[in-house]
Amino acid sequence: MNLQDFKLERFFAKYEFTTEFLLCTSDCESMSLGDVLALEQGAQEQLERVWLGYTESTGSPALRREIAKIYTSIEPDEILVHAGAEEAIFLFMHAVFQPGDHAVVHTPCYQSLTETARSAGAQVSAWRAREENGWALDADDLQRMLRPETRAVIINTPHNPTGYLMDAETMREVQRITQERGIVLFCDEVYRELEHNPADRLAAACDGNPLAVSLGVLSKAYGLAGLRIGWVATHNRAIYQKMAALKDYTSICNSAPSELLAEIALRHREMLAQRNRELVLRNLTILDGFFARHAGLFFWPRPRAGSIAFPRLIGQDVEAFCDRLAREAGVLLAPGSLFGDAGNHFRVGFGRANLPLAVERLEKFLGGGWQVL
Repeated sequence: MNLQDFKLERFFAKYEFTTEFLLCTSDCESMSLGDVLALEQGAQEQLERVWLGYTESTGSPALRREIAKIYTSIEPDEILVHAGAEEAIFLFMHAVFQPGDHAVVHTPCYQSLTETARSAGAQVSAWRAREENGWALDADDLQRMLRPETRAVIINTPHNPTGYLMDAETMREVQRITQERGIVLFCDEVYRELEHNPADRLAAACDGNPLAVSLGVLSKAYGLAGLRIGWVATHNRAIYQKMAALKDYTSICNSAPSELLAEIALRHREMLAQRNRELVLRNLTILDGFFARHAGLFFWPRPRAGSIAFPRLIGQDVEAFCDRLAREAGVLLAPGSLFGDAGNHFRVGFGRANLPLAVERLEKFLGGGWQVL
């Protein structure tokens, strides 16, 4: 296995703890341990009684029951809990791919979705979304890219980093194409329930396709990244069992306190998602105003879901801009090259409560007569 450096994580290692405002983060506003415990009467006593021994490798039965409620056809024993979404991505790729296999991956993307497939031996083709098409994917492009050795198609909707939300017709076509050919569909759905208009929410991929695997996590819509709880949901028993066996070589099992706290939180998931959706929409209005005032410097493709967007810097180099903004103004934006994009875009995150202060600082920086050296 040969993994290239994870560009986004190396970028955060350089800037995250020396930059005041992280205006590029993908998660939503979190909450304290006390806030989670306050969601239910008796939760504090439950936490104090948690036995700090090993937990079930697949996830506690109570937690899997709560996760299964997110879906319409998934049973608790079709949920496999992981240490965050990253472990689930890694294990899926190594459960599915062997050298010589082929993967189609929705791009630009979170690097793990391509790099871990390559590390498992797969040849990867980029199913590229383009700004001029509103970041939409074309199912005809997918048809042309498939090969006899294509083992899986990997998509992300709602999408990181663009905020694109696939329409229902395209999703049905992707489901049809993959099912007819017996290809596994892996759908990264970590921003599901954070659609800006809940009426636009798609059905989970795993509910409409016996081969599909849906990825979920607590860190995005629910804002609980510190619990490090993610999962896959699937009817595909063969993949489930392979992933479960590989987990013996990674985390083995999850943190017992985290599993209890996740269980409590998920009993209130609609409230948590609504809390962050309201924050996202307030912050989005602020960004609308900011980009309107600076339309000569930025192109603003307004997102439809999630807490991230992918604007484009006009007439200047985005890498130099992001670096100088971090060093001189203490505001961090993530250049698109971290996601496999060469179009001078950058990721902006708007899921945190301090966004108004961050935008104020950014605007002050621009007002100071900034230009690329």
